[in-house]
Amino acid sequence: MSRLLPFAALVVTGAAWGATQPLMKLAVSEGYRHFGLIFWQTVLVGLLLGALTVLRGKRLPMHAPALRLYLFIAVVGTVVPGIASYQAAVHLPSGVLSILLSSVPMFALPIALALGIDRPEPRRILGLLLGLGGVAVLVLPEASLPAGTQAVWIAVALISSACYALEGNMVSKWGTQGLDAVQVLTGASILGVVLSLPLALASGQFITPVLPLTGPDKAVIASAALHAFAYSAYVWLVGRAGAVFAAQVSYLVTLFGVCWAMLFLAEAYSGWVWVALALMMAGMALVQPQRKPLVPVPPSGQNAAG
Repeated sequence: MSRLLPFAALVVTGAAWGATQPLMKLAVSEGYRHFGLIFWQTVLVGLLLGALTVLRGKRLPMHAPALRLYLFIAVVGTVVPGIASYQAAVHLPSGVLSILLSSVPMFALPIALALGIDRPEPRRILGLLLGLGGVAVLVLPEASLPAGTQAVWIAVALISSACYALEGNMVSKWGTQGLDAVQVLTGASILGVVLSLPLALASGQFITPVLPLTGPDKAVIASAALHAFAYSAYVWLVGRAGAVFAAQVSYLVTLFGVCWAMLFLAEAYSGWVWVALALMMAGMALVQPQRKPLVPVPPSGQNAAG
């Protein structure tokens, strides 16, 4: 049983993280927009992971290096990709967003090469090209996306992947100041609240909860809870089975994201979307480092420091 536990945890973590993508689609379905959603996501995730930090008998350091790290993760790993993801979610099917999320390693490779923390390999260059091919298949054929969908939202959605890739590389190069992943995400969530609250108020996007809760309200709460659970499970899995094994959850996040969207949102996709999925998954398999994952797996629309 103990041998099967990491595999079971891998599947459960992937399923939970994959579910946050259709929940994000539901959250924007009745008019809620990015700044208000980011505020409540960071509040809920900060409370949940903050409680977990306390239960683990740890504290949240507030020295200058830690605060700089929290701020970087909050901006690059939460606020900016959150804006892009929620805006794209208004226009793109949830399953397509899940497929595009698998492009993170494709962005991570050239960033790592530019930072001098990785080296080019033919296998990984081929993976990068396959990933680009997957994006092209989504954008170029007229029948790939639902009628009336503008391909520009593909580019908007990819901003979040680029942010996660940059975040992971910077953490890989400069470390986390001795903090563990849950501490980092807790601190980043707190600063995310501080950053997003004035933006939500100034833009008129602040969400005032009213009972009874609506479907989008419940989607925000469920997404935050699943995100906190999945991220904590991912950190546990890294410690139990190793980073390379845990990194395989990225495939499950994409596959479950597509499946949940089909099951709960009744989404249907053209043949081009399935071709794009196959190309992106193949590209991700080739680009991923063999020994040490270059970037942690990003949850949908949220930060993935670690």
